[in-house]
Amino acid sequence: MKLRTTTPASKSLMTRSVLVAATIIFAVATPIQISQSVSADKYDDQIAALNQQVAAYQAQASQLNQQAQTLQAALAVLNNQIAGVQAQINLNQVKYDQLTSQIADTEKKIKDSQDALGTTIANLYVDSSVTPLELVASSKNISDFLDKQEYRNSVRDQLTSAIAQIKTLKAQLDQQKADTQKVLDQQNAQKAQLAAQQGEQQSILSQTQGQEAAYQQLVTTTQQKMADAAAAQRAYYQSLLSSSGGASAGVYGSFQWANLSPSNGAGGCSGGYSYCQSQDSVVDQWGLYNRECVSYVAWALQSRFHKYVGYFSGEGNAWEWASPHTKPNGSWNPVGSAMSYSGAYRVDTPQPGDAVILPQSGAFSPIGHAMIVETPADSNGWVHVSQFNFYGTGQYSTMDIKTTGVIFLRFPSA
Repeated sequence: MKLRTTTPASKSLMTRSVLVAATIIFAVATPIQISQSVSADKYDDQIAALNQQVAAYQAQASQLNQQAQTLQAALAVLNNQIAGVQAQINLNQVKYDQLTSQIADTEKKIKDSQDALGTTIANLYVDSSVTPLELVASSKNISDFLDKQEYRNSVRDQLTSAIAQIKTLKAQLDQQKADTQKVLDQQNAQKAQLAAQQGEQQSILSQTQGQEAAYQQLVTTTQQKMADAAAAQRAYYQSLLSSSGGASAGVYGSFQWANLSPSNGAGGCSGGYSYCQSQDSVVDQWGLYNRECVSYVAWALQSRFHKYVGYFSGEGNAWEWASPHTKPNGSWNPVGSAMSYSGAYRVDTPQPGDAVILPQSGAFSPIGHAMIVETPADSNGWVHVSQFNFYGTGQYSTMDIKTTGVIFLRFPSA
């Protein structure tokens, strides 16, 4: 039997086509021969290879997406820096324009003062042509003479001082203007540098997003190929069932089953199972697609037998529950996901509420199959189990299995 991939809920349901391969290769009532599984195996090989391609494409697309997010964050920082520099430029430009206006006003004052000083000097010169004796003669008295002399000197000194002060102010304003121009030049250069970095980052971002889109397209194309292969596989399984009328008992390697009820494995969505929506349309609380064998077993363990079942983190294929394997992130899980995430452990004597795992083997690869023990084993080594998706139906069924050739896992109480 093939089971569907059990990706975590955070992964897109776009990958559900990978899971369509989760069907069962059990066929006729007589023991299944290796020659009967060859046709199914070729689809397994195609789907497994395509699944690896999808995983590689998705990993590359994810990496490019992370790079794009990093680039977008860097662009946001550059945009903020450019906005900050521009705000400083605007302030300094206002200051520069204000200084230019003040310098123009000061230059006008200097010119006006110089004109006034010229007139005063001319007047003083005219006055200086008058001899002191004539100035005394024109004065009412000595005091009046002294006042005239003092006034003339005072006016000249005041104008000279005013012009000196105005020239000093202009020199200061000129220096401030030059300093402000220097700051503006530096800020404009900084803005130009940031704009260049922004353009470079935007170019890289556009290229990265284009590469991500290309890998996403590869994912979509490859998933369609997988869906086609899975559809061909389902058709093959149905041909086995149609030719035999269904098989209520069978043998595959060391695995044996009998008393399948109903004999075609299509007992509807019963057994109390909570995720009865259309198959593979829902990801359950353990990160498993609904109406798959592993989802039903996880539900039965927790809801019926009050066991603790942890989240499978993308390692929910039945065979991964009990076998070492590579995790989706590329690291190694040496014990199996049921052990590492739920604390399950192997047992030899099954009890009701134990999980049954059919290991990865032959036509059961790369998925395996999971069941739940309903009764203790009898004296002949048979145990009654319930399950979902036997014969790839996505439905409930029960049967008896031999305790040989399978793995029993006991989960801790919740």
